[in-house]
Amino acid sequence: MNPTQLLSELIDHDTQEVIHGILGTGRALRVSTEQIERMPEHAVVRVLRGAESEIARLQAMQVRCVATIERRRRNPRSTHAEVALALCHTEKHAGKVTAAAQALTTRLPRTLELMERGQLDLYRAMKVVEATTWLSDEKAREVDEVLAPRLPGKHATQVRRAAYYAALKADPEGGARHAEQRRSERRLVLRHREAGTANLVLEKAPAEKAAAAYARIDRAARALKTRDDPRTLDQLRTDVAVDLLLGGHRSGPPRAEVFLYLDMATFLRLNDNPAELAGHGAIPAELARRIVEGPDTVLRRILTDPASGQVLDLGRTRYRPTAALDEFVRVRDRECRHPGCGRPAQACELDHAVAWQHGGPTSSGSLAAYCGNHHHLKDEPGWDYELDENGILTIRTPAGHLHCSPPPSLHEPREEAPPDQET
Repeated sequence: MNPTQLLSELIDHDTQEVIHGILGTGRALRVSTEQIERMPEHAVVRVLRGAESEIARLQAMQVRCVATIERRRRNPRSTHAEVALALCHTEKHAGKVTAAAQALTTRLPRTLELMERGQLDLYRAMKVVEATTWLSDEKAREVDEVLAPRLPGKHATQVRRAAYYAALKADPEGGARHAEQRRSERRLVLRHREAGTANLVLEKAPAEKAAAAYARIDRAARALKTRDDPRTLDQLRTDVAVDLLLGGHRSGPPRAEVFLYLDMATFLRLNDNPAELAGHGAIPAELARRIVEGPDTVLRRILTDPASGQVLDLGRTRYRPTAALDEFVRVRDRECRHPGCGRPAQACELDHAVAWQHGGPTSSGSLAAYCGNHHHLKDEPGWDYELDENGILTIRTPAGHLHCSPPPSLHEPREEAPPDQET
């Protein structure tokens, strides 16, 4: 049975008309509350996705309008004010929209095409703009061409990471200069809020140091968490961080691990492929090498499948408590395995695909990392999680939609060399 026949079995004629009106013709269509209330949940999700596609198409139209105003006036202040008034934006946001419109219509035409096809909204398209802003026009168009088939179906964080990775591949030297420039702009900002609160923010701090600092604070907070302490983990982390900044002392490990994924060939300076910092994303090869060569760095051996890039084995060069499987799964998964979640696996919980008390084995093919939120979601009614022996996770939502989450690759899959042909 094909998808159209299956849809016909699931929903009535009126609902089909609504869905095909949104997904098929691309015309604006008003859907009443009564129509939505009559639909089965699977159909409601289809309409939700169809509406999102229409929004993306309309945003593409807005982009072309803004770019036309900007091109005709050639006066950024005038353009920003016009756009801000027309769309009820702040002028700061209008400036960002104008810059994005200019880039999308000149440097990133394929990304704009995705918007016009309803496959990418403006928010995600702006992630591509931001990730490529430091590239030359020529390099930006190269990246745009490479990214076009990869972006549909990706959420904003995945789009940002994919775009920045592609930008680093296109211009490694420029990426290193860009990273140095951004890190040189680091600053500590105090923003006073209401009700006697304030935000203390480290902006553009070195990613590896910020991740290590957070890991240390998180471990100290978890060590303090007891049944008698009414504070949440978020409150404890805040209290620990403030105490440390004020010179107080909290018990906890003196150092924390930050996982850096680096191709050996890049480490040996045979190429300049971007590396990845767990929980952060791509970083330039030169910065990764500098981190690896630091005095406190401990190197680990990780074996990968050359075809897929997925982790096969984890080696050690130092003594650790016996937790080999736990460590292997966290390194393999890198982040929470729920699609769209970027919480590092080292801060996640491991869970059996089939409950251990129900006969589920404790092996790399049965364990996966989940953040606390998605660990709980896994047990909610209607959510079904299946993990195969290769670590590929398949999730079925209560609405019946399937989402696949394979273990991330540590490098781009490599094609096998063709066998030598006999003469």
